[in-house]
Parts: sequence; structure tokens; C-alpha cells
Amino acid sequence: MTPHAAPHKNVYRFIAGQADGNGAMKDLLGGKGAGLAEMTLAGLPVPPGFTITTAVCHRYYAAGNQLPADVWEEVQAALREVEAAVGKQFGDASNPLLVSVRSGAKFSMPGMMDTVLNLGLNHTTVQGLIAQTGNERFARDAHRRFIQMFGRIVLGVPGERFDHALEAMKAGRGVRLDTELTAADLQNLVTQFEAIVERETGRAFPTDPYEQLRLAICAVFNSWYGKRAVDYRRLNKIPDDLGTAVNVVAMVFGNMGEDSGTGVAFTRNPATGEPVLFGEYLPNAQGEDVVAGIRTPEKLAALRDRMPAVYEQFREVAARLERHYRDVQDLEFTIERGKLWMLQTRNAKRTGAAAVRIAVDLANEGIISREEAVLRVEPHHLDQLLHPMVDPKAETTVLGKGLPASPGAAAGAIVFDPDVAEKRAHSGERVILVRTETSPEDFHGMVAAQGILTARGGLTSHAAVVARGMGKPCIAGCSDLRLDAEGMHLGGRTLREGDFITLDGTTGRILLGDLPLVEPETGADFETFMRWVDDARQMRVRTNADTPHDAQVARRFGAEGIGLCRTEHMFFEGDRIDTVRQMIMVSGAYQRLTAALGKVNADLERLKGDAEKVAALEAERAALEAELEAPARLFKGALEALLPMQRVDFVGIFEAMDGLPVTIRLLDPPLHEFLPHTDEEIEALAGKLSLPVADVRARVMALREHNPMLGHRGCRLGIAYPEITEMQARAIFEAAVEVTRRGITVLPEVMVPLVGDVNELRAQESIIRRVADEVQQATGVTLTYLVGTMIELPRAALTADKIATVAEFFSFGTNDLTQTTFGFSRDDAGTFLPMYVERKILADDPFQVLDREGVGELLRIGAQKGRAARPPLKVGICGEHGGEPSSVAFCHELGFDYVSCSPYRVPIARLAAAQAALRQRSQ
Repeated sequence: MTPHAAPHKNVYRFIAGQADGNGAMKDLLGGKGAGLAEMTLAGLPVPPGFTITTAVCHRYYAAGNQLPADVWEEVQAALREVEAAVGKQFGDASNPLLVSVRSGAKFSMPGMMDTVLNLGLNHTTVQGLIAQTGNERFARDAHRRFIQMFGRIVLGVPGERFDHALEAMKAGRGVRLDTELTAADLQNLVTQFEAIVERETGRAFPTDPYEQLRLAICAVFNSWYGKRAVDYRRLNKIPDDLGTAVNVVAMVFGNMGEDSGTGVAFTRNPATGEPVLFGEYLPNAQGEDVVAGIRTPEKLAALRDRMPAVYEQFREVAARLERHYRDVQDLEFTIERGKLWMLQTRNAKRTGAAAVRIAVDLANEGIISREEAVLRVEPHHLDQLLHPMVDPKAETTVLGKGLPASPGAAAGAIVFDPDVAEKRAHSGERVILVRTETSPEDFHGMVAAQGILTARGGLTSHAAVVARGMGKPCIAGCSDLRLDAEGMHLGGRTLREGDFITLDGTTGRILLGDLPLVEPETGADFETFMRWVDDARQMRVRTNADTPHDAQVARRFGAEGIGLCRTEHMFFEGDRIDTVRQMIMVSGAYQRLTAALGKVNADLERLKGDAEKVAALEAERAALEAELEAPARLFKGALEALLPMQRVDFVGIFEAMDGLPVTIRLLDPPLHEFLPHTDEEIEALAGKLSLPVADVRARVMALREHNPMLGHRGCRLGIAYPEITEMQARAIFEAAVEVTRRGITVLPEVMVPLVGDVNELRAQESIIRRVADEVQQATGVTLTYLVGTMIELPRAALTADKIATVAEFFSFGTNDLTQTTFGFSRDDAGTFLPMYVERKILADDPFQVLDREGVGELLRIGAQKGRAARPPLKVGICGEHGGEPSSVAFCHELGFDYVSCSPYRVPIARLAAAQAALRQRSQ
């Protein structure tokens, strides 16, 4: 963490309508502290307290995880002001002040860092709490909770040690809920919990309230680098150097009887975006009970029925906060003996569907502009919105139903442990994480899972909030679900690890088996929002599509052409692969004999006057022609057979993209990729082609390369076998003529791959243009087409000015350009790249997020040099980065004409391009 200079103040107070800070100070006070200050300034009912700044967090780590002395002095001074405001004394035997100690980073990280409640209790002050409240059971419960939370979070005692003791106590008393335990039971638990702490840590539980406070503040700072917080930041691209603030707030109690309670609410539904107050409430409970899923809460309407005046006050506060922040708010509140206290406000996390609806509604309500609405929706929200749903035609067996906590559908193998989920997901399996309830320690397993199912918890539980933030389906609070050593019991069945279930997070249904999923309908709000997106953006968005179906899907998602059609994928359709393999089997002999015959003909031309040598050469030519006849017949016959197949493919794609450009990449992979490699497959191919098995195996071995990604592939194949380029070009242009005659507008762009020198491109371009001329002359149809290249080698980018004298467009193949720039193999780098990212050697995996400093600089050089040589040069990218938001923004900065990405990422790229344009205009 980078040390920051200490500001003038280390501690900012918010007390009785006055606050040192405000809502704009999130960098220094964190989101929670800034929200508490802003609510205090607005005159809302906020318990008094103070915030220790994020700058102190930096100083804490710089000092070797030690709280600076001057900070501790300011903390004690601020605490005295809180004491004066509430009329209680911290650590006082008769009238004790208790506080909560909570984290608060600039960006919301729900459940990822630590909180301690009821701090300040010991065997003396608990007597004062009993005297204050006249409620011994409440005081004993607060003490029990404090030791349990402090022991786990601050002292590092495994939480299950306390859980087991609590469950044993309930079982021994024959009760189900914590609230059914008596004051004596809870006092017994306090004694047990203190013994657990001493046994686990080797020292007695700290009883000095000031020591408790200092240790808790340090624990919150320490949690900034806890595993779950680091994992969350990595997933959500939050920088590590921000640090967290610490908020110390006077405790208010929601567990002081039936006129008390606690809840979490949103000013609009965070799952659907519906403009209604949405939330959950637990009577006679503390806030941790709601978010931790310890008890399944009631809907907010229950508060309206129990305490209508408090509900109305809360409704007015919620509406006021939404208007003030001009966005949906996530609120935490406590009611203590009929008095409402606001504990938090922050911009709410939301699903993709909710994000779009809320943005559209807020704009239509005049609260924000359309441009602001476009900027409010994160690109990953659209990814969530396009998640699949259970096929309505599928036969389903409903095992049970829970709360629809996060929409979408997912199917996978059941796992019960987050570590197992992570391990099995890394091996390529789809898994569903099933837990009684999740906790922040489960975060890595939730990331790995396709979906999450919990037996307890509500719509604002940890599982629900985290799953919604990640866009994963989640079903919470399935009360009929029971977990034990045998597995999960639901719907009269016992399912074990590895059995498949399907979650329908939109309806809350848990379904048996691995059910088929289908794409969702996006709805009117999505269409409205995407119109606003397209109004804002400048850069075009194309798709990578190899089939008519993919082209149609992409066009439905708003693709404005095809930026990459990979012709080799067509070779694997049906029986075509056998025809391709026939061509490859004779290609070596065909090339060798053709080259030898060419040399003989050249020698004959040169030695016309030497009769004796001419006669010998003519005899050699005759022998070569005879030997060439069979391989030539097979080689050319295979190409002739492939020609109509390719033509049909291109016809379908041109039809789907009527009026839009289609960039078709000529054959790119090395030939060995089309051949079998196992003994069984080699024997099968030999039988199909009526060839000796030894011949097939020999050809497979001959084509094997030490580094095929840098070997005989791309334009190098077209130069070695110009007949392949000719066949593909003919298929393209004949297909273009066929659909043109039917009134379809065709704009083909023929792309030559892996060019490193302009002469390679020139050799291929001459073939393409010759074939185009022949087809146009033969048919009388004039075609509009371009010939260009894929820039995927550093040398191509550095010599782009020369290449642009031939190429009419550049498409940067950023997958291979990243590979060849870094010297990383895409197939093998997965063994170390995660470690590079984890250790901050690289900020991101460069195959996922474009490396601006290296690969990006080659894009800049290539585009500038290319356009200098050919000003109207069309420039785009077609690697996977074309659908990654920050990479799209970079392409906008470089002035690219378009990006191209997979069909389902087209809306994401459209939004990222629009946001890049809007941010550029605002600078």
C-alpha cells in the first residue's frame, strides 16, 4: 500500500446534526463514513460517532500494522464528545456507552471486511447495561454476541467453536431460536465463550474497553488485506491502495423487545428495478441477524403493520435520500424502543435488469439526464441481463422453492464446500454452491460457482447481495432444505456432491437435473436504454461470427457487421473434415512435385539451345507429370469439393448480414490441427481414405511443429498452397454474386492473416483480386469489396505504413498480438498468469484486459502509420478484447472505426463505446 501524507485531521466527527465531513469525501472517509456525515448534516436520526480516515489506514500499514499514537489520542478525544452527546460513559459501571466498530471503503464491499458490535462490554459494564435497560436477557445476549464476534474477528478464534456451543445450548434446552434462550442460558454461554477464547488463544478475553477498542480498530484495518476483501477487489477491479476507513458509532439496539428491530432496505427493488420501497425487517434483532442469514426476516410490510408511524418516517427518509443522491439507496436502520436510527446509506448494488430499468426510470422522471443514465449502467450489468433462463419447454421436477435473490438460471454439480467449488470449477466443471448460509469466507467459492443456494437468509443476506453483485443466480432462504453429512435433503430426495441441479433465480425454484437453458427476452427498457447508448457512441461494434446463426444472434444484439469470420471453423462441419484431410494427406507430395516440375520448366526455358540437356529435362518432366497426376487430382478434387461447401456458408452469412460489412479471414491454423493424433483416429482415417496406416501416421508426424502458433500457418499456408487461397476467394465472391442477384447488399472484406511483411500480403492480394475479376467478368455482377490484413505480429504493427500500401483495412488480432508481444503462449500461460496477477507483477491478465503500455502501443503505432500511408484506412480489432470495456474505451481513444466481439458481448461493447465517448466529451 502506498503511504499517503497525513491530512490535518485523523478523525472526523458526526454528532447531533453537525459533522466535520460530508458526502463528497469518500476518498478520505470511505462510503459509509461519508454517508453518515451527510445524513447527520441533513438532520436525519444518526447515532453519534466518528470516522478514522483512510489516510490512517495507509499510516497503519506503513508503521508495521501499528496504530499511530497521535491517532489514538484523537480517537479518545472524539469518544469523549460522543459520551457527552449520549450522556453515557465508555467503560462506566453504571451507565456504559457501547460502540460499533465498522469498516468503510470508498467503494462498497458488502461483507468483505470486518465489523464488531456491542464493544465495551465486560462483567462490570454488563451490570450497568442491565440497570440502563431493565432487561437482563437483552444485556446477557449483547455480551454473548460481543464475545462471539470479537473472538472470531479480532482474536482469530474459529467461528464454528462458538457456533457449536450455541447449538448445543439450544439443543440442550429444546429450543430452535436464539431468542428462546433465557438470561441464565446466555450467561452460561458467556462463560463458555470466554473459556473457548482462552483455550484457543492462550490468554484471557480482554476486559478493558479501551483495549477492546484499539484492538477492534486494528482488526478492521487488517481486514483490508483479508483474503475475501482481496478476492472481491480483484473481481471488481478495485485498487488495493485505497485503504479503508473505520467508523466508531454509538450503539443503538434493535433487540430490546418487540418495539425494537433492525432492517435493510432499498429505495427501489434491486433485483427488478421496480420503483417500490423494498427490504426486510426483523423484530427484536440486531443488524447482523439480517445480513448473516441467522434468522429469515420478514418483508418490510411487517414493520408497517407493527409500527406504522416508524414505517412512515422511514419511508420519508428513504425517499429524501434517493432524491438527494439521485440514485437508488441501500439503507440500514435500527429501531430502538420505537425510535428510528439510520445507520447507513450508499448507492445500491443491483442486478443488470434492475440497473437498466432504474436508469431509464430516473431519466424519464427527470432526476438524471439520458447521458447520465447511460453512464449509470455498468457494462457487466448488460452481461447479467443477457444471462440464460430455463427452457420453458423442458420437463422439470421442482425439488423446492426459496427466495429469488438474484435472477438468471444456472445448472451444475452440487458442492457444499467453497474450496471444493473453486477446485472443481478450475478443472472446468460447472458447480452450484449449496450452503446453510454463506459468509464472507465463502466468497472464493461463490466466484467459482455458477449459482448459489442457501437454506437460510433473505433477499438482503450475504449470499443475495454478493450474488447480485456478480450477476450470478442465487436462491436464498429455502427453509425446506436440510444439509448433513449425507448431502442435501429437499423435495423428498437426498442429493449428494456431484449430483446435478438447476437454479431458477428469477422464480426461486430449485430443479432436479442439468436442464437446458435458453436466452432471455430483454424487454422494452433494454431497447430504450440501448437506443440512448447508440445515440451517444461514435465507434461501430461488429461481431465475431462463423455461422449464419451466430450472425443472426449478433445482429439481434445490435452488431453492425462481422469483424471476424473464421473460415477454418467451417471445415469441421459434418463430413467436410474428411475432404480437408484428403487434401492435407496429398498436399506434401503435391507441393514437392509441383515445385520440382516448376524448376524443370524453368530449366527448359533457360536451356533451349542444348538439345541433349533438353531431352533429359523433358524426360524428367514427363516422369514428374506422371507422378504428380494422382496427388494433383486428389488435391484439386478436394478443393473443388470444398468450394461449394464454403460458398453455401458464405451465402448464409451474407444473407444474415444484409447491408452490413463482413470480414472473412482466410485459412489461419496450421494443417496439423485438422489431422487426427490418436492411434484409433489415425487408423480410422486410413480406412476412410484407403491409405496405409503407416502413410497417414508419417504425414501426421511430418506436419507436427515444435511451436505451431509461430509455424506454417496463416498467409504462409496461402503462399505455399495458393490454390487454397484461390478456392476460398472464389467461394466468397461467387456467394456474393449469388446473394447480390437476389437483391441483398453484400460488403465482403477479405482478410489475410499473420502477415509480417508487405510482400506476403502482396502475394495473397494478387490472387484475391484476380479471382474477384474472373468472377465479376464471368457473371457480369460488379462487387464492392476490400482486401486487408490482420495485424497480429509486432513487425506488422511496426511496418504498418508499408503494409497499408496494399491493405485497405487493418483488423488488429489482439489475441495473437498479445501472445507474440509478451512471448506468452495462450495455451500454457494459465499455469503462471494467475500468480502474476495475484502478486501484482501484472495488473491484469493481458489476454482478458488489453495491455495498453505494450500491446496498446503497438496498436497506436500501427494505426498511426497505416493511416499516414493510407488516410481512409479502416481500423478495428477482432480479438477477445473487443468485448472488454476498458479495452473498448482504449480503442475509442485511438480513433478506431470499430471493435468486434462475440455475439453476446455486442451490447456490452456498445455501452462501453458510448461511455467512452461521453467521458471524452466531458473532459
